[in-house]
Amino acid sequence: MKLHIKYMVSLRCKMVVKAALDSLGLHYTTVELGEAELLEDSISPHQSNLLKAILAKSGLELMADWKAVLIESIKNLVVEMVHYSDDLPQTKVSVYISEKLHHDYTYLSNLFSAATGITIAHYILNHKIEKAKELILYDELNLTEIAYQLHFSSVAHLSSQFKKVTGLTPSYFKKIHQYKRRIMLETI
Repeated sequence: MKLHIKYMVSLRCKMVVKAALDSLGLHYTTVELGEAELLEDSISPHQSNLLKAILAKSGLELMADWKAVLIESIKNLVVEMVHYSDDLPQTKVSVYISEKLHHDYTYLSNLFSAATGITIAHYILNHKIEKAKELILYDELNLTEIAYQLHFSSVAHLSSQFKKVTGLTPSYFKKIHQYKRRIMLETI
């Protein structure tokens, strides 16, 4: 049996779900972002209610609506793709998402846009910019390397998208955080 879990976006969330399943005596084969595969064919309504309550304490939600499941699956794919994989897929993102979820991309895109108010492409861009911020603050890669890693066509493209989303250039963003860090260290 497969359970679908909303708001599962980190490794910590996976640990919470595993602990919840263990505490209820449920056996799982895998726990991934957004889902858990159980060995049991079904769970009782009592177990389901207990699991919902346990997950809710950590801000997670058990889902049953198939449209909500698909939307959450798209979000989880984007999070995995941008934040947790070493490299973005070499194929078009639309093809990647469509193949992973076994649905036509146009259908997925329309469903996602109707439910969230933004396109999948915009959602991906927001996550790529969040990842770029993280990489800028780590200060291990230069902008050219960050642009390459996140599949922007150039540093100029990364910079223009970064400014469109954040209102700041990447270099100004970095300066602000260096200044804040210096001020914070001086007050300690």
